[in-house]
Amino acid sequence: MSLKEQTPAPRSTAALTKPHIDHFGVQTDDLENCLSWYLEFFGAEKMWELDKFSELTHSRLPGIGRLVEVAVGEVRFHLFDRSGHDHQVPPEKSFQFQHVCLRVDTPKDLEAVRDRWTELYESGRFTFARQVPPTDIVVDDEGVLSLYLVDVNGLEYEFTHVPEGRR
Repeated sequence: MSLKEQTPAPRSTAALTKPHIDHFGVQTDDLENCLSWYLEFFGAEKMWELDKFSELTHSRLPGIGRLVEVAVGEVRFHLFDRSGHDHQVPPEKSFQFQHVCLRVDTPKDLEAVRDRWTELYESGRFTFARQVPPTDIVVDDEGVLSLYLVDVNGLEYEFTHVPEGRR
């Protein structure tokens, strides 16, 4: 049955929840490497950490050992490790979140982000799962600038600047 042939579900009369992002969960096989990189790259602050978890967490994330929350501004990351990690980056064509986009205030901020990534990569102090340099800063037809880069786990981030009055 195609999507066009399906009967739509009736809409609830209850108000829809308007969610807000609380945090991004980042699974890693080297928590110290990951934590150090997020602290240095983002200028994040370590907020708290856990090493005891609920049955629900253990059922969803078998082998979880430690979780550390770091924050930069209103963006929070939960960095955690799991025993038995296969040390593999998901295949490019697999179902996954493809990237997370973070907005910056000015075009110069994009240059600073790119320069900071390059500085940390070239320092040799971090192990990267993927040896992929940041992209060039590109501009679309509406004047929106973007840059893509990967963290130490090979997870992709987009940084973007949207000029006032756009989108």
